[in-house]
Amino acid sequence: MLDIKQIRENPEKVQERLNRRGENYDLEPILELEGQQRQLETERSQLQGRSNALGKAIGQKMKAGGKKQDPEILALQEEGNQIKTQIGDIKAKETELKAKLADLLLALPNLPSEATPIGKSEAENVEIRRWGDEYLPENTEILPHWEIGEKLGIINIERAVKVAKSRFVTLIGAGAALERALISFMLDRHITAGYLEVMPPILINSESLTGTGQLPKFAEESFKCNNDDLWLAPTAEVPVTNLYRDEVLAAENLPIYHCAYTPCFRREAGAYGKDTRGLIRLHQFNKVEMVKFVLPDTSEDEHQSLVRDAEAILQALKLPYRVLQLCSGDLGFSALQCYDLEVWIPSANKYREISSCSNFGDFQARRASIRYKEKSKKGTQLVHTLNGSGLAIGRTMAAILENYQQADGTVRVPEVLQPYLGRELL
Repeated sequence: MLDIKQIRENPEKVQERLNRRGENYDLEPILELEGQQRQLETERSQLQGRSNALGKAIGQKMKAGGKKQDPEILALQEEGNQIKTQIGDIKAKETELKAKLADLLLALPNLPSEATPIGKSEAENVEIRRWGDEYLPENTEILPHWEIGEKLGIINIERAVKVAKSRFVTLIGAGAALERALISFMLDRHITAGYLEVMPPILINSESLTGTGQLPKFAEESFKCNNDDLWLAPTAEVPVTNLYRDEVLAAENLPIYHCAYTPCFRREAGAYGKDTRGLIRLHQFNKVEMVKFVLPDTSEDEHQSLVRDAEAILQALKLPYRVLQLCSGDLGFSALQCYDLEVWIPSANKYREISSCSNFGDFQARRASIRYKEKSKKGTQLVHTLNGSGLAIGRTMAAILENYQQADGTVRVPEVLQPYLGRELL
């Protein structure tokens, strides 16, 4: 959520930054409601002052020997009662205005950072670097991962559709083992890098989704339970970030690094016709996530470190990839800056997203009320939150099945995964 003070004091600057996203965001209704709210606060304060003065005057007259039935005292009491009614009416209006203002603020995305390239779409994302050209496969007859997976008997899509619907898969035998191996390998690497593993709930409430920015804007993207205020987690970012919702953290305990494996669930609304086969775009998929809570002045350095931690997984697996800095028009709703890692998918002859590493600044922390306090200072400040996929498991498996595919139809297991699987070939 954006700071209302920032909007009030610098509306032109905020509007200009929002416009970089390529969508129309109107700040006038927010400024108008905020002005009305401030006017009501002034009126209520003035009335409260008069009410206090009346109470004091009545008390003084009673001490001087006045009686409750005295006309002057009754008149003062009557005025006091009228003021209390007015204050009650104003409070009701304030509550209504605050709710409307909160709804408008929740609908505004984060402001792109000054370092974020200005652009309209993913076509204007900026490639930062590539890695692993020497690991590009020499085999030119590579089958798509779903075909080689079916031939090896480790992926079954038809039975998954029978059990659920399209965009689900069943992993069998070595396929299931490879999924588990990837999860364990990624968690082990992140723990070694200093992340503390957590296993959060994957059913989460609306307040949690609102805190990280998925609600209200992306309600149609998520699966909701009919009889409870619970949703299936679209990413571990949501439950892990909200572990600290409405808390004040000690500055000396920051930064906090967490990693978590969870199943993730997304409707993929608007994506029909895209990636209808294979492991790239599913309703249910596994992912290992990295989440950071950091001091504001370390935020940018922590972001670069987060990207390197995601890259380290791809490098260990020897999977060719590139790093893109997203332009303002392709930036996620809650992010102020983001880098995508895209892994090489030979059958598509292009790089595909496998990790998104975002810096949210204080945007999520303001929505979720996550603050920190320094011992030497009064008051609290908002933390900065960051998160990144480390990595999406299904897409990693797809990349392995294609990049490690052999001419004889087998798939070589990446060296770092062999101890987990106990085998060299699939």
